[in-house]
Amino acid sequence: MEVRRDVFQAIADPNRRAIISLISKNKLTLNGVAEHFDVSRPAISKHIKILTECGLITIEQHGRERYCEAKLEKLNEVSDWVEQYRKFWTTKLDDLESYLNSLQSKQKVKPKKKKNGNKKK
Repeated sequence: MEVRRDVFQAIADPNRRAIISLISKNKLTLNGVAEHFDVSRPAISKHIKILTECGLITIEQHGRERYCEAKLEKLNEVSDWVEQYRKFWTTKLDDLESYLNSLQSKQKVKPKKKKNGNKKK
């Protein structure tokens, strides 16, 4: 049975996010990627495999070396998903701001009661 992976699973791990960031700047060999982390080479290979299965990186063979290259288009799925909630919360916060402004306006409009004290002329 094949495990189905998606971009959300890929970015859920901080090491994978760091790998994406690293190779988004330059193509690196698997060993080149591993040199930047304090985890084992097999652990990096597992992260690379997940990122490849999710379509966030590709691996190209050049001679004896395998180079990782970022394919960031898949992150648009994340961006689109986040955008719908950004719009939702922006609308809710704008509504809250309008409501609070209306409350504040009502308080300013209330007439002040005058005191019937001695007035100096």
